[in-house]
Amino acid sequence: MPYENEIKNLYKVILKLETEEDCDALFADLCTKNELFAMAQRVKAATLLKQKKTYEQIIGETDISSATLSRVSKCLKYGEGYKKFIDED
Repeated sequence: MPYENEIKNLYKVILKLETEEDCDALFADLCTKNELFAMAQRVKAATLLKQKKTYEQIIGETDISSATLSRVSKCLKYGEGYKKFIDED
């Protein structure tokens, strides 16, 4: 996998985070506001999918594109991350 060492190093840095303040500090340096918002939208979309909301409802609440929502849905069904870390709230 290209950039495997760099990605693993990123994970190691993220695993050092202990508080929301730590997250704010790191992600403010690491990502643009738009990048951070895009990730937050995906998490919200996964949460809403777990709550059995329709695509139309999710797009209305998140303004996420249907293509991105489709990817989130596939990851929720076949991936491991969303299933393990996203609650239905």
